[in-house]
Amino acid sequence: RGIDGNKKIKGRKEHIIVDTLGLPLAVAIHEANLHDSKGTPQAIEKLAYKFPRLVKILADGGYRGDWADWVKKKFGWILEVVLRPDECPSKFQVLPKRWIVERSFSWLENFRRLTIDYEFLAETAEAMVQIAFIQIMLNKFIE
Repeated sequence: RGIDGNKKIKGRKEHIIVDTLGLPLAVAIHEANLHDSKGTPQAIEKLAYKFPRLVKILADGGYRGDWADWVKKKFGWILEVVLRPDECPSKFQVLPKRWIVERSFSWLENFRRLTIDYEFLAETAEAMVQIAFIQIMLNKFIE
């Protein structure tokens, strides 16, 4: 566990890569004091072996920079960064495709075990997120 200097909170950060339905492809969890640029490769590298036919990844503005070149060079994928429009930066705006991962995070809020960080190890916290997504997928399959 660590302290995120920006948000002033103690805990962990979750990186979740989802498909266009919001179902998880990869999950990586690390300490909050570790910068996103150090934690994101864990999630992206998990994709390489599971989904060799992957072509494009959509990401939010926090992943702009050298990420696109790194992903293209290492895996041959296109990393498309979806930025907020400059017209109204203070208002919330739903952007195409970007809301999908936010919806997936909101699904996880329904699981009491994930609302507070009870886990000692990051691997256990990651397993709890995966178990929650298994239940979400089973519920969607039943509906």
